[in-house]
Amino acid sequence: MIPPRNPHARATDTSVAVDALMRGLAHPHKPAIETLRRAVLATDPSIAEGVKWNAPSFRTREYFATVHLRAKTGVVLILHRGARTRAETADASCFDDPDRLLHWLGPDRAQVAFADADDLARRSGQLQALLRRWITLV
Repeated sequence: MIPPRNPHARATDTSVAVDALMRGLAHPHKPAIETLRRAVLATDPSIAEGVKWNAPSFRTREYFATVHLRAKTGVVLILHRGARTRAETADASCFDDPDRLLHWLGPDRAQVAFADADDLARRSGQLQALLRRWITLV
């Protein structure tokens, strides 16, 4: 019997790959991106990281969040529900977002934006609470 394939067994699905990407990253908000990275990873022990779409990305069973490196201002984290389309959605009408952090981009993805590292530091607890709810959807 052939064991099931681990979809996250590639070299890009590691913290080592993210470290390498970050070393070469020339970005005006690089310190805030590192802070965001630490905050996401500290949210839950089931969260791992890797490089997806040439950006730091985070996963449990599936990738669920990606840093938007081309954002024009601030630091933006895109939340999604994995690579596969899902029949059910998680839009604003059914997702608990009491702190109103999310800006919905579609029925299965939203973004959380921070003006800078200070803004991220002020709202990191709110972000982590939001991420704990989000990963239940993935």
